[in-house]
Amino acid sequence: MRKRRAATTIGVVVTAAVALLAGATLIPTGVLGGTDPQAPAPRPAASGMQDVSTRAVSDLQRRLSLVPGDWTAWSALGTTYVERARVTGDPTYYPRAESALARSLAIRPVDNDAALAGQAALAAARHDFGEALRLADAALAINPFSATASGIRADALIELGRYPQAWEAVQHTVDLRPDVASLARVSYAFELQGDVADARDAMARVLADATSPSDAAFALFHLGELARNSGDLDGADDAYRRGLERDPSSTTLLAGRARVAASRGQTEAALADYQSVVTRMPTPALVVEYGELLESVGRGDEARTQYSLARTTADLFRAQRVDVGVDLALFEADHGDPAAAFATTDTQLRTRVGIFVQDADAWALHQLGRDAEALAHARAAIALGTQRALLRYHLGVIEASLGQRDAAVTDLRTALATDPYFSPLHAPRAATLLATLAGDR
Repeated sequence: MRKRRAATTIGVVVTAAVALLAGATLIPTGVLGGTDPQAPAPRPAASGMQDVSTRAVSDLQRRLSLVPGDWTAWSALGTTYVERARVTGDPTYYPRAESALARSLAIRPVDNDAALAGQAALAAARHDFGEALRLADAALAINPFSATASGIRADALIELGRYPQAWEAVQHTVDLRPDVASLARVSYAFELQGDVADARDAMARVLADATSPSDAAFALFHLGELARNSGDLDGADDAYRRGLERDPSSTTLLAGRARVAASRGQTEAALADYQSVVTRMPTPALVVEYGELLESVGRGDEARTQYSLARTTADLFRAQRVDVGVDLALFEADHGDPAAAFATTDTQLRTRVGIFVQDADAWALHQLGRDAEALAHARAAIALGTQRALLRYHLGVIEASLGQRDAAVTDLRTALATDPYFSPLHAPRAATLLATLAGDR
């Protein structure tokens, strides 16, 4: 995919996420062992976005009670469970998804590209990106025109760090179907390559094309994140506010509002929003964010409680076969066990060489005092030109530790110019280090 300003022939991002960009309601007690795909779903928090998929699950279960051999309905049910997990952040939907998709393939073991694409989405949600790529390719071998499988293939290639192939896959996906999902992937592809203007344009197109409140809220959240990651607090605040008007129960938008409040020094408002977020959606990343804000304002005991919750929640995700090692690597490097963080990232780098794994590996090595080894990984993390302040901050700190003062000053200045509020803990440290290094020149 060539970087260019275009309307319909550009093509990304990762589901979620998958990043699990989404979050989770509190994991209900007693459902970890349930794998019956037609068992009652965990009760969700009220949400317009969640109600849509809840109704879809109920309709599909009703259909399958009448026609249990409907392999297309089993496939749709499995895929809907994967979506439910994304929206709620509740990994206990994954066993249900796995069972439903397996049932579809048992009924129709050949030419069932929809079930294979569903399994690919499930693998990606569990962060098994090699398997997600294999399954997406299998689905595309049956149906080369599946935009769903093509999009999952692009997501997997991005997470594996196979960027030239990923850009081609994104382009192919948007060529197949220029819709909300493919244009969101376009936006992320541009963002990763440092082209924030085109990323914003693509996400604005998603907003313009949105036909539901949930699609509009999704687009406004990511427009808010693009603004916030560029240090534009007013733009971010406006986007999150507009998104919450469309979906008042959105935890991701509420987390965005909390980030803006924290950046503006509105600490009590930020803490109140974070408390609401982690009560409803205690994904490890959001819990860590809350803990770091608490730590930054001197509430260490409360921060440690959140850090403990992050580890407990991570264990719940692992119990559902979700690989959260890389997601927690920076947290462990900063607050826990850098050696364990490095063991995770070093293992992942054998197959998954994306920039965020490189960054986490570099930071774990730095925390272990191995800056000479860390430097190459920190440089690899900025190789695409991604405009994320944390990446530049990590590089600048590593350069400073190696006595590369001029390079460190340049990268620390770049980090703070990109987003002076990038972390309640690290942004002040970046400013202090920069002042010290610049004063020594």
